[in-house]
Amino acid sequence: MSKWIEGKVVRLRQWTDELYSIQVEADIPPFTAGQFTRLALEFDGEMVARPYSFINGPDNPVCEFYFIIVPDGPLTHHLIRLKQGDKVFVANRAAGFLVLSELPDAAYLWLLSSGTGIGPFLSILNDGEVWQRFEKVVLVHSVRTAAELTYREEIGQLLARHPEQLQYIPFISREQSDFALAGRVPAAIEDGRLETRAGLVLDAQTSQVMICGNPYMVHDTQAVLEARGLKKNKRREPGQITVEQYWKESD
Repeated sequence: MSKWIEGKVVRLRQWTDELYSIQVEADIPPFTAGQFTRLALEFDGEMVARPYSFINGPDNPVCEFYFIIVPDGPLTHHLIRLKQGDKVFVANRAAGFLVLSELPDAAYLWLLSSGTGIGPFLSILNDGEVWQRFEKVVLVHSVRTAAELTYREEIGQLLARHPEQLQYIPFISREQSDFALAGRVPAAIEDGRLETRAGLVLDAQTSQVMICGNPYMVHDTQAVLEARGLKKNKRREPGQITVEQYWKESD
């Protein structure tokens, strides 16, 4: 069986000068919400591929991926030139453990993301399981500027469908705003602003936390959480912190 499945571009969406999403039709095997796969283009008989998380839920036949242009990267500069109907390849198997089946039960689920790291969390929120398992779900998206707070319409639809369960808390670090929290997520956990905004306690007794984003945010957020008694979630030693290193320094 080939490791690649040929797909066709349905839509390419430009959010900012650097941020894009791509929708692809491809007959891929089932995946679990929160997982990632690889997209590839063929150059001189060789596949150039990189991992991207699914944005869509598993029941949506149109795959969607969210990415940032990487300077001097061999793939993203070609992805943004694709048109509807163009060929793009998808790996035949999804991977990753940022999935709900890896989490112990809890009352609250905190989804802490920065940049394109919001991708797997949108997939999880577009799947039905999360609403059955958790009383409250808090989606945090940390970005530099307001323009980078993407998928607002889709998040608004989720909020309308689950008004008693879902909260959306944006962070903006390099602009002033009247709706988002300022600064970085780790600092807002440390000083209590995140919990105040959510109206919920973030602790080892009530919460499961999933983190996805740039490595500095992931590292610092995990450190702050561990300082207040949460620990990394492992299969042999269940905890409260589950991490995905989504951000890639290379293309």
